[in-house]
Amino acid sequence: MASAWVPLPASRTMSSVNNSTLGNLSVNVSSCPDYRTFHRLHMVVYSLVLAAGLPLNALALWIFLRVLRIKSVVSIYMCNLAASDLLFTLSLPLRLSYYAQHHWVFPDLLCQTSGAIFQMNMYGSCIFLMLINADRFAAIVHPLRLRHLRRPRVARRVCLGVWALILVCAVPAARVHRPSVCSHAGRKWRLCFESFGDELWRGRLLLPLVLLAEALGFLLPLAAVLYSSCRAFCVLARPDAPQSRRRRKTVRLLLANLVIFLLCFVPYNATLAVYGLLRGDLVPARPGTREQVRGVLMVMVLLAGANCVLDPLVYYFSAEGFRNTLRGLSAPLRARTLAGNGTGDAPPEPRWETLPSARLDATDQGLLQASHASPVNQDSAL
Repeated sequence: MASAWVPLPASRTMSSVNNSTLGNLSVNVSSCPDYRTFHRLHMVVYSLVLAAGLPLNALALWIFLRVLRIKSVVSIYMCNLAASDLLFTLSLPLRLSYYAQHHWVFPDLLCQTSGAIFQMNMYGSCIFLMLINADRFAAIVHPLRLRHLRRPRVARRVCLGVWALILVCAVPAARVHRPSVCSHAGRKWRLCFESFGDELWRGRLLLPLVLLAEALGFLLPLAAVLYSSCRAFCVLARPDAPQSRRRRKTVRLLLANLVIFLLCFVPYNATLAVYGLLRGDLVPARPGTREQVRGVLMVMVLLAGANCVLDPLVYYFSAEGFRNTLRGLSAPLRARTLAGNGTGDAPPEPRWETLPSARLDATDQGLLQASHASPVNQDSAL
């Protein structure tokens, strides 16, 4: 049995707003559960994700849009992935405020929007990673048959369709993320991201929505990533396959996508599916099993949120144009540091014209290659 839940005191103004807002609700509300341990854990991890993910994804988006100018198919998919991750990191201050105060003090719409953004980022990231793998699959396994699909115009239309899909799916996700109400010490408090009631789980919206998102937003991309990666690895492992630097970068990209899927998305989505079946009473379980699974889910959701920190590493280690741009940006800083410390003659600051990889045709940018170039043969977890 959970111990008594003790929220941090809200300001007088916010308390009066909460009381007036909740005054019309029924007095028959459940007692507030004690989620303070999970709240502290989430606050620490999400603070680190915000501190690292916000500058990394903002810088990645700037490089793709202003320097590389997303001329290749892979860079288009990576740019949209960075935009999805940046959107999630911008919503983290709302979550941090909730976990710090243990109750929701903002309007209901912000709770619904923040919950929907998490779903958009996770399943959008799965789809964009799948598209990156699919482009590598087409370039390596079927370079001639599928070359008409590897065009920037096609990639932009596909990304537009992905954003339209996840925005449409965000509407029902926002509906189920309305703040719930609990009582403690004679007062009513609002909870966000958690404590979805049994009626909601057994209804016609939440559980079908979770299962549909699992099938289309996770299982389908996972199957596509596994299949395309295996086929690409088989082709690259042939004795007659060219042993080039581009081949090594392709292998790194495919392995990085697999690691992100297996580390960030598989644990969370597998646990969420089990928890949803338990909450919907579709699977018999012993007493206490549901809470144990929920505890695991609260940890797995942090891995899912960490994907926005890992994705920029994919850009750096697999995209030569992206990596060279970062090196060009850091060279003047290193030169000024050396000059200020008097450690010797600082190297001259490179001009942008001396960084051809930042504006070369994608054929010379490794994986950021142009499409016409010849390819190488109760639940914050919701």
